[in-house]
Amino acid sequence: MSTTAPPTRLDFALSSLLSRLIPDRLPHETQEEADARWEAANDCARSLINSAADAEADEGSDGRWEDVEFVAEELRRRMRDEGDGDGNGEGLDGEERARKLGGLVERLQAQKVLGRKGGILWFLGRVAGDMRREEERDEEGGREAGEGRFVGVPRSRGMGSPRTRPVAERATGARPQEAAVGAEQQDDRESGPNGRSDRPTEAALMRELPFTLQGLSSTNLVFEDDVSLKLPPTIPVPTIALLHALAEPALLYRSLAKFADKSETGGLVSQSLQSAIGMELRSYLTLVAQLEGQIRRALQSVDDQAPRGGLGKTGVTLKRLVVWTRDATIALRLMSLIVESSRGKKGGELISCIHDYATSHGDPFVHTFAERLLGNITKPFYSMLRRWVYDGELEDPYQEFFVHENSDNEDGMGPGATSVWEHKYALKPAMVPSIMTPDFANRVFLIGKSLNFIRYSCADSPWVESHSLTSSRELSYGDTATLSSSIDSAYTAVMARLLSLMETKFALFTHLTALKKYLLLGQGDFIALLMESLADNLDQPANSQYRHTLTAQLEHAIRNSNAQHDNADVLRRLDARMLELSHGEIGWDVFTLEYRIDSPLDVIVTPWASKQYLKVFNFLWRVKRVEFALGTTWRKCMTGARGVLAAVDDKLGADWKLARGAMAEMIHFVDQLQWYILFEVIEAGWEGLQKSIRKPDATLDTLISAHTAYLKSITRKGLLGGGAIDFPTQLHELLKLMLSYKEAVDALWSISIDEFGRRQERAAKIETRTKAGRWGLTEADDDALSLSTRSPIPALLPMGNGKPLDEHAVLETLRQRLRGLRGDFRAKITVLLGDLRDQPDTDMRFLGVVMNFNDVYQPARRRRAAGGKAKG
Repeated sequence: MSTTAPPTRLDFALSSLLSRLIPDRLPHETQEEADARWEAANDCARSLINSAADAEADEGSDGRWEDVEFVAEELRRRMRDEGDGDGNGEGLDGEERARKLGGLVERLQAQKVLGRKGGILWFLGRVAGDMRREEERDEEGGREAGEGRFVGVPRSRGMGSPRTRPVAERATGARPQEAAVGAEQQDDRESGPNGRSDRPTEAALMRELPFTLQGLSSTNLVFEDDVSLKLPPTIPVPTIALLHALAEPALLYRSLAKFADKSETGGLVSQSLQSAIGMELRSYLTLVAQLEGQIRRALQSVDDQAPRGGLGKTGVTLKRLVVWTRDATIALRLMSLIVESSRGKKGGELISCIHDYATSHGDPFVHTFAERLLGNITKPFYSMLRRWVYDGELEDPYQEFFVHENSDNEDGMGPGATSVWEHKYALKPAMVPSIMTPDFANRVFLIGKSLNFIRYSCADSPWVESHSLTSSRELSYGDTATLSSSIDSAYTAVMARLLSLMETKFALFTHLTALKKYLLLGQGDFIALLMESLADNLDQPANSQYRHTLTAQLEHAIRNSNAQHDNADVLRRLDARMLELSHGEIGWDVFTLEYRIDSPLDVIVTPWASKQYLKVFNFLWRVKRVEFALGTTWRKCMTGARGVLAAVDDKLGADWKLARGAMAEMIHFVDQLQWYILFEVIEAGWEGLQKSIRKPDATLDTLISAHTAYLKSITRKGLLGGGAIDFPTQLHELLKLMLSYKEAVDALWSISIDEFGRRQERAAKIETRTKAGRWGLTEADDDALSLSTRSPIPALLPMGNGKPLDEHAVLETLRQRLRGLRGDFRAKITVLLGDLRDQPDTDMRFLGVVMNFNDVYQPARRRRAAGGKAKG
């Protein structure tokens, strides 16, 4: 039972080689004939390999061929015997060649990496000897015996390569007669009707190559379309490989020339890419012209009798042309890759695409070539950059720059400077080229936006023009030092000028101080006088308020307080107005102060900021109102305690003791709340704002962000911000309770005054009657006293069946009301203290501590509902 050996690497390699050289099936050939031809070629190739292996085994079986010195000596002896030979010694005689070989052998022995150095030297000697014998046979016109084995196979001139002919010669004997006949038939098929070969010579191909390299068709090399070049079918395989290498730059040139000549406008940077590729193609055509000159000079010295026409001696061959066009081919290939990868890109994206080749490729040639392209491609980009940095103008007709102008700014935004600064221009991160960092791009964006703001919003065009004339520089790719210094100097100058305008010309800090004084209640004497003068008017219904009355009282408060010494422009901007009216509201609910901010300061005090100021003022004004109301009642009570209230202490003393205690708690709460907001919140935030705007590297964006953070800190820490706990609602309910308690205390005061009056009247009557010698009191007087004890304040108390309540019932109802309001106040303040205790902010937790410094309240812990919301 026989077994078939598995195929070896040699079998695979031989099969692959034959599949490339031997056609599968020829015209007018059956499948059996094709299989037979393939088997004949395979057998011939195997016989050549086996014969060569046997010969080499016989020749190298002696171990001496592994000895470097022995092989070197044999080669020297051969060189001396051959002498100068046929000129293959490059002009050296046998002795000189032997000495040169000795130096090469020493260099070979010095190589520690190589093994079997003797075998390597023996192999190189065999190859050199085979090549010399091949050249001798070419000159004699001899033919190889093994050529007749490929009968009926279209063969090429290069089929019998210099390395295979000696092996074939050793492996075969005399040519069989049928093989000779087949060879003659093959030669007849390759010849034309006049007996001359139709195969184009190397000289003819070289003569047409300059046209091919320019993308033009010629006799033998024809462009079927933009992506294919048709080669003559009779060209040998080695020549086809060379022509393939030379066809690549030709095809690349055709596609690149088409790209460079197209008239489609994709943007200025895309046009620069077309121009740069056109310049590189002109350099390529210069190389083609030089090659054409070399080819012409070489063809003039062609010797038809010499092998290959003697082109080898001229130094101009197809191989040499491949070498000469190698760098140009790489450049064309790189340009083709750039063109393909740049499709659909423009501006900064296109520059980044090309810059990647310059930074992420290890080949120095690719790096240098990409850098050269970038120098031309980035010119429009740097032109736009220069215009933006030095003039504040955006010249970008094709939307290629990384700064974008919003065309709908005027329609969608207000006329103030806020819309100009925040919405007129926007930074597009995707369009920032990789030649600059995001931080650098942001600085460039700020410079141009600030210049534009100075020119149009601050009306300072002369300075912008002067800055452009004195600071403008040419910007180009590769000059990193100049670019960086130019941007840094422009950034410093522009930011300094903008902040100077804000501080001096537009008095930014003066207006911020005025907002703090008047809307955040920092001007205490003015606020106290304003509230005192407006108190009677604001107690009336809201629909009875008139703006001229409010304005007159505002002017009165200004003239009679330290506000009169303030800047006239500041006082002109201050105004009193009413909010939107609602049913049932009184003047206190709708009154507010307004401070008008004009452009360009509204870029910092934005409409959002104005709303925040209004929100804080309304809250502080409500707290001030409660403080004013409680203070008025407290002073009245303290004054009456030494007179009126002392006279009725036997009847109402306990009630007044409880009322004064509750009012003291409420006044303490209001005082601590005001102290916390005015000093811990507003003053601390103001100090942080001052530090931020005084920084040496501050910009307009720094001022905007610092002012925004200042207001957010006030609303958040001032218990006005949104969050999981609704502090504004809690405070509003507490303030309403205090006002209700104040009204109840006023009712108690009315009862006390009425009781005091009755007692005074009764005492006077008794004294008068006693002096007259009559009874001081009679039953009629008691009946009259009972009738006079009807409620003097029926509006505050419920009426029973439409009948007026007597004094005792009114007093009991009032006592219940006072106890209920005090209980509600304590319940709500314990909830508030519990919420403050759980806040992450230390200042807010401290507010809860100072409100309950003696632990009179027990802070309530909120229960968590199933939905996650807190319940009191």
